[in-house]
Amino acid sequence: MYFGNAIQSTPTRAKVEEVTGKDLRWVAGLLHASVLAHGDVAIRQVITDWEAALKCFPLSNPDGTVINMGSSIRFPMYKGNDFGWGRPLAVRSGKANKFDGKMSAFPGREGNGSVGIEMCLAPKTMAALLVDEEFMGFVSD
Repeated sequence: MYFGNAIQSTPTRAKVEEVTGKDLRWVAGLLHASVLAHGDVAIRQVITDWEAALKCFPLSNPDGTVINMGSSIRFPMYKGNDFGWGRPLAVRSGKANKFDGKMSAFPGREGNGSVGIEMCLAPKTMAALLVDEEFMGFVSD
C-alpha cells in the first residue's frame, strides 16, 4: 500500500507536423484530453506500476523534445501571502527542478480564471521562439 503524495506526469504526444500544421486550440484540446483521461483508475495504475518497479522522474530534457508542465491550482498563491510588503507581483516556483522545457502554471494575479506561466528555456530555445511570429503574436500585446 502506498502512503504519500503521488506527483505524476500525464504524457501527451504529437508529431512536429501535427503541432505546426494545426492551430493552438488543437494542441490545447490534446492536452485537455490527456488530463481528463488521467483519472482515478489511471492514477492508481501508475502507483501500482511504480511499486512494482521503483524509478524516479528524470529532471532533465536531454534531447530537447519535451515540454514538462507542472503546477498546483489548489494553493491560493495570491491570498494569504502578504508578509507586510503588499500583494505579490508574481508567483514563481523557485530554483529547483529547472531544465529546458520546464513549464509551471499558476492562478493569475488578476483572478477570474487568469493564468500565470513560468517557462524555463535554454538560450538556444528562447532565441528560436523570439523569431517565431506566430508564437510572438500570442504572447505580445
